[in-house]
Amino acid sequence: MSDVLVVNAGSTSLKLSLVDDAGASRRIESFQDVATDVEVVAHRVVHGGLRFSDPVVVDEDVQAALDELAALAPLHDRPALTAIREATRAFPDVPHVAVFDTAFHRTIPDEASTYALPARWRDDWGIRRFGFHGLSVQWAAEQVGVPRLVVCHLGGGCSVTAVRDGRSVDTTMGYSPLEGVPMATRSGSIDAEIVLHLLRTGTLGLEEIERALESESGLLGLSGESARVEALEGSHSPGARLALGVFAYRVAAAVASMTAALGGIDALVFTAGIGEGSAGVRRDVCGRLGFLGVELDAEANAAAVPDADIDAPGAAVRVVVLHAREDVVAARVARLVLSGAAEPHDGVDPAAG
Repeated sequence: MSDVLVVNAGSTSLKLSLVDDAGASRRIESFQDVATDVEVVAHRVVHGGLRFSDPVVVDEDVQAALDELAALAPLHDRPALTAIREATRAFPDVPHVAVFDTAFHRTIPDEASTYALPARWRDDWGIRRFGFHGLSVQWAAEQVGVPRLVVCHLGGGCSVTAVRDGRSVDTTMGYSPLEGVPMATRSGSIDAEIVLHLLRTGTLGLEEIERALESESGLLGLSGESARVEALEGSHSPGARLALGVFAYRVAAAVASMTAALGGIDALVFTAGIGEGSAGVRRDVCGRLGFLGVELDAEANAAAVPDADIDAPGAAVRVVVLHAREDVVAARVARLVLSGAAEPHDGVDPAAG
């Protein structure tokens, strides 16, 4: 069987990988590096809005619809659209399939997905909580098969998700990938009145506010020096300490909130760049969660290389550092689309993995 080329255009990077039928993947640097037969190209698309949740074969109509939706997730969907166009030019005779990060979160119940807004906003304009990082969370749910799982996807974008019996039941990101915990350059959740005040007083215009919330906030805005955790951990400045402290506090609070949604917690996963790479962040987050039964093995945490368990012996909650494998999930879904076997997402088997 030929490989699947997976195009993952994130908010801070473009990742290309070739995934074989056994699920083994290898990174490549450009489309020109593809030296094998490609069966299908799978594109990770962050936001499909109300129109797209199931995977779809990309054609001109789909591209036009995604272009209209790009304003909902400008840091993600616009790079994804650029990548789709470049990939279709490079591989014009190969099917291209868009796989949506929102799909895994379709199982979130109304009580968690509904904003307390007027009916017109919700019914006519489609304002609701969608959730993101679905491919990453789905992989975690498949690998760590427990009834009550909390997944911390901490990278350039960050979210915390509650998974019960393999299905998403709540998550910190909402209508867009701007909601939730602080991120590298994104603010996360803030009081909406802040934006209204800045607009009302003419202090900032709409584009200035959008740029600040998307690109000048988060770890960068808090520290005033860097959006990268490794740089902040090597700094002794008050801003760096504040940024790391706020980040750990907000993530820990989100884990506690997701635990409430689940009625308890059996396992906690850290994944993506920060989750996999920062022992300090994992230590500081878990240090606030002892009341939930979370306890780290300090040596295991410090030495952890994904995939690894880092909970202390006898701890009530399993803690796992897991390598994000969005490419494997996207490739599998794209193959199912080609075979005609793809079905609407309804969670994963919690015993898988």
